[in-house]
Amino acid sequence: MATEIHPTAVVEVGAQLGVDVVIGPLAYVAADVQLGDGTRLHHHAAVEGNTVLGANCEVFAFANIGAKTQDLKYVGGNPGVRAGERNVFREYVTIHTGTEPEAMTVLGNDNTLLAQCHVAHDCVIGNHIIVSNSTLIGGHCVVEDHVVFGGFSGVHQFSRIGAHAMISAYAKIVQDIPPFMLADGQPAIIRTINRIGLERRGFEPESIDRIKQLFRILYRDGLNRSQALEKLKTHNAADSVEFRAVLDFAAASERGLAPGSLSLIHI
Repeated sequence: MATEIHPTAVVEVGAQLGVDVVIGPLAYVAADVQLGDGTRLHHHAAVEGNTVLGANCEVFAFANIGAKTQDLKYVGGNPGVRAGERNVFREYVTIHTGTEPEAMTVLGNDNTLLAQCHVAHDCVIGNHIIVSNSTLIGGHCVVEDHVVFGGFSGVHQFSRIGAHAMISAYAKIVQDIPPFMLADGQPAIIRTINRIGLERRGFEPESIDRIKQLFRILYRDGLNRSQALEKLKTHNAADSVEFRAVLDFAAASERGLAPGSLSLIHI
């Protein structure tokens, strides 16, 4: 079908629309925006600033993608938002631009952000991520692929969340969450591995067993962080995909890894 623009929508001169784009009633598209093929804006949705949305994205009512950063260090320039394909932004979602003159807030592909979520300036969000209602992600955060956020969770600025992690509802993330782990609490601690999520994504039993070993070394063996990481490096599975993912994640951590629970769930 051809691109459809409702008569009450505002599409500024200069906006670039792909084919089969749908702009609903009272929606707004700013002059510097690019919308990929098949993207749909529902009524009252707004995409503004230096923003590019890939193909087949969907922006629901009262969501705002590309508004100016709230960071008080902003001094001008043309920062923006770059989002890949097939992203869904539900009602009242807000995604803000980067802060520095050419900085970008980046989202990958196939992400779903439920109602009233916020992604702040300069974040890097991966692929296949589910962000449940009213989750708030602070500036400069990195979220790797296949992470699931429970509702009303919050992530402190500059935090990192590893691939295939699960963040429980109402969790307060103040340190980095390693890949494959389940975090819960205020502040969040590592409770166990994200076993259900891993099984749903087709992880083989052998892979899940290696992730269990990772968890035990990091959070059950009574080792401090340096000792645990050294033990991981010399483990007979140190070259496995799972061990490498956690070791590389830990090496890049600046806020430190979240601690474990004093009352650990049996796995």
